[in-house]
Amino acid sequence: MSTPVDDDPLSRERAHLSGSRAALRAMREDVESLDISDVTANWVNAEVLARQIDERVKALADLSDTPLFFGRLDYLHSPGAEQAEGAEGERFYIGRRHVHDHDGDPMVIDWRAPVSQPFYRASKKDPMDIALRRRFGYTRGDITAYEDEHLSDPAEAATTSKLLQQEIERPRVGPMRDIVATIQPEQDEIVRSGLSGSVCVQGGPGTGKTAVGLHRVAYLLYAHRERLARTGTLVIGPNRSFLHYIEQVLPALGELTVKQATVDDLVAHVEVRGTDDAAAAVVKGDARMAEVLRRAVYAHVSMPTEPVVVVRGSRRWRVPAYELEDIVRELLNRDIRYGAAREALPQRIAHAVLVQMERAGEAPDDRVQDAVARNSAVKAAVKALWPAVDPAKLVLRLLTDADFLAEHAEGVLGADEQKTILWALPGSGKRAVRSVKSAKWSAADAVLIDEVTDVVERTHSLGHVVLDEAQDLSPMQYRAVGRRCTTGSATVLGDLAQGTTPWSTRSWDEALTHLGKSDAVIEELTAGFRVPTDVITYASRLLPHIAPGLTPVASVRENPGFFDLRSIEDTAEVVAACEELLRNEGSTGLIAADARVPALAEALTAAGIPFLAPGEETTQETRLTLVPASLAKGLEYDYVVLDEPRAVVDGEPDERTGLRRLYVALTRAVSGLIVTHTGPLPEQLA
Repeated sequence: MSTPVDDDPLSRERAHLSGSRAALRAMREDVESLDISDVTANWVNAEVLARQIDERVKALADLSDTPLFFGRLDYLHSPGAEQAEGAEGERFYIGRRHVHDHDGDPMVIDWRAPVSQPFYRASKKDPMDIALRRRFGYTRGDITAYEDEHLSDPAEAATTSKLLQQEIERPRVGPMRDIVATIQPEQDEIVRSGLSGSVCVQGGPGTGKTAVGLHRVAYLLYAHRERLARTGTLVIGPNRSFLHYIEQVLPALGELTVKQATVDDLVAHVEVRGTDDAAAAVVKGDARMAEVLRRAVYAHVSMPTEPVVVVRGSRRWRVPAYELEDIVRELLNRDIRYGAAREALPQRIAHAVLVQMERAGEAPDDRVQDAVARNSAVKAAVKALWPAVDPAKLVLRLLTDADFLAEHAEGVLGADEQKTILWALPGSGKRAVRSVKSAKWSAADAVLIDEVTDVVERTHSLGHVVLDEAQDLSPMQYRAVGRRCTTGSATVLGDLAQGTTPWSTRSWDEALTHLGKSDAVIEELTAGFRVPTDVITYASRLLPHIAPGLTPVASVRENPGFFDLRSIEDTAEVVAACEELLRNEGSTGLIAADARVPALAEALTAAGIPFLAPGEETTQETRLTLVPASLAKGLEYDYVVLDEPRAVVDGEPDERTGLRRLYVALTRAVSGLIVTHTGPLPEQLA
């Protein structure tokens, strides 16, 4: 005999899920049926409105394999309202987005709503007026289990949620997914911090810092949607593979408008076709370059030696050189961009002419001033006193003209540093570069051009910027990012132990100063939710050598994970290790020094094992990814084979950077790690 729905909690919850999905479908159909044929003034407005409706329809999509809600809160009292004595509190289902029925009553509450906060922060010590917190277990989108915590019942002991642990340890296949069902209290505090303040999150491998940053964007868009709709939001990642890996997280939360980019994308004023050696890149990335560039820009300004004579009709109006000099010096002393001052100069000269006209008894108006400002004599004076500056041409001259660089780097860069960044030196054998188009610009050069561009014309500022893997940025790259949020706020994410560039960040205080956010709050996440205990313990042997001041990550996973260190004879055993791990559910990554990737690719192909490159991960049959160590940062796989640790270290310009790269590679595994080596291991792992 079947149990009536009213007596079976699981059946009731399944019925609520079915009702919620039906309500969401009705919400979507309501939007799809909107008739906008006669509500806009022109076709442009119609196009904009149609696009907004299309985005709204996409945001209301019901993903069959994604739970519509993952938890339930039973309040003791109704939140925010006076409660009659003896009356029961309200019940709320917590999910990825808001769903209401045809009467407008909520069936699912958005996880970002204030009423949802206790789902993440309530505890036995502080129940936050919650009688019961229920978590749901799902299999392919259907509720299969639930778990209750009676937070206000002193007789019930606090326990670790099994469903929460299972969700954290669930196999990862394909791109990164959201963590709305598993956000921890310390993560939630960062996620819900205000828009006005900037936050820097130091977090070791597996602490969820990337997920925290993405969910913080989603929260801010919920809490400040109109403002951020005007000012914009941006997520900055280290490379395209990483951005592809995380690109589904925000759409799964219903947020479709957040742009993603790399720092190279932001400063793409020229085509990057060249590379710098480490020494040159370090100098070009040094914050002192900003002063060199500023000096070079303003060196174009010259003081007048001749008056300006404006002819209007039969009258000649003369602005003497000393008065022109006063105008130029006044503009130099103002805190405005070079280009803005150049645009103001003809109006200032014209104003000086108008003053003379008024003294002569004339009554000129604004139209006369504009006409004077366009006078050929005034234009000629502006061109001579405050010429236009082309940022790329200026940087090209600095990098190819030793005398010009020495003039503006005096007292800022040493002679050896200047030689390091010069492209062409007499007797060096380097070919002189004659044009911007023929120049083989490096990524660091593009950042310098962006700096000059901002000196000339202010960079547009966004409302909020998330900067991930920030520890690898140079000071000049921080400045480039900071220009994009001068009037907004930032969320900076990174791990000092994972810095793998010669210019990597030494301290967050220093980095935040370069970013222009020295007042940002620095938070540290030390609880590891992704990397198994045995794996993170092994990797943490490197910490005293790469970041001695950092707190090691403490894994909170119940499953200690699978870890094996294997001395092997050849690549055939690496392939065998991959085959072994592929028998498990989930994804597998084969991580190796960049130089060894071609040989391993050949071995996998010969063995008939299909594999993908980073960023190509899917939920389909190909579950093995061959990952160059240089691209492993930020990625994660259920199982990892790490090939030849010594080769990973030796593939970097110095041992410290190599050990940091190895630390990154060792901490990409979610469930298990096999380390294979034919040669000796780095002594730091002994």
